[in-house]
Amino acid sequence: MTGDRIDPFRGYNFSVSMSDSTSALSVAFSLSGIPSVGNFSECSGLETTLDVEDYKEGGNNGLIRKFPTRVTWGNIKLRRGIALNDELWLWHFDFVEGHGKRRDGVITLMDERQNPVKAWRFKRGLPVRYVGPAMNAAQSQIAIEELEIGHEGLKLMRGSGGLFGGF
Repeated sequence: MTGDRIDPFRGYNFSVSMSDSTSALSVAFSLSGIPSVGNFSECSGLETTLDVEDYKEGGNNGLIRKFPTRVTWGNIKLRRGIALNDELWLWHFDFVEGHGKRRDGVITLMDERQNPVKAWRFKRGLPVRYVGPAMNAAQSQIAIEELEIGHEGLKLMRGSGGLFGGF
């Protein structure tokens, strides 16, 4: 039996978009023309963990039952080469000064033709860590900045035409 082969999607073709968490546009902005935060060379931390509680049932020594308790989400880490745009630093520093605003975001994986195939939405993002570039005069590497975003939920958005429902 022959047919079309569907290869896994490659991890280098993605975009990151964010908007103010209180914005009415934050429900569906990944593909609606709102500009991305910038181009990133790396994105990691799209992870969720379900904590479980062990229950040792009396009289049943051969089994420990597991019950789900809380869900935790990993921090999202974004890395990119330093450019003239200071938006990531300014977002983080606004919180340092006590007047920052949380952001909702969408990380979209695209196919070879730039069509979105999967998207993960996080809500109420908070820039918990900013790392500036490591500089060394003996090397000619690109200066990289990193932003780590803590958030209050991650959801895989489903659908195609109306990519992707709300949270």
